[in-house]
Amino acid sequence: MYKESTNILVKHLINRLRDVRTASNEFRLTIEEISRIIAAEALADFNTITQNINTWQGPLDVQMIEVQKLVLVPILRAGEPMLTGILRTLPYARSGFLAMKRDEETALSKLFYENIPELEDKTVLLLDPMVATGGSLIDGIAYLKSKGAKRIISLNILGAPEGIKAVQEAHPDVDIFIAQIDERLDDNKYIRPGLGDAGDRAFYTHE
Repeated sequence: MYKESTNILVKHLINRLRDVRTASNEFRLTIEEISRIIAAEALADFNTITQNINTWQGPLDVQMIEVQKLVLVPILRAGEPMLTGILRTLPYARSGFLAMKRDEETALSKLFYENIPELEDKTVLLLDPMVATGGSLIDGIAYLKSKGAKRIISLNILGAPEGIKAVQEAHPDVDIFIAQIDERLDDNKYIRPGLGDAGDRAFYTHE
């Protein structure tokens, strides 16, 4: 299942990302904002547990998200601002890391670093801003499955229809929550109209 956000604020923020005048720091902060919104959409029906808290009127039993069952895994480096944003809302969620790089000639991804906690009985929020061909996301999902993840939810900022379709075909059991699906991939496998390289723009590593 995939769900594209219909939130008008999300669309507004996506267009802020598209603007070439958006500086690196603002770009990162905007990704953080979008990530918190789509995380809220993805976790709308997530399991809760009863906790007793002290309120201004005394003890109260309340329902809280079972954060201990969540693991946040960004695909580095572009997924890092997504992690930062979600951790502001869920500061006690555990994190893991996958570093993957796309070969610009073949458009294939390669895993060159991982640090993943125990995933048994856990739901993983896999954070990857861009879904172009879907290659890195497909590989990342496969790797997390091999580590025993109970459920995987993909949170994404921008994608192409071709990439979304490829991920769905490879992993039909994974739910995809994405802020915006653009028109297409071009001949170089870049999203159109897109917003450029999210990692370069977030960390100012481009000219």
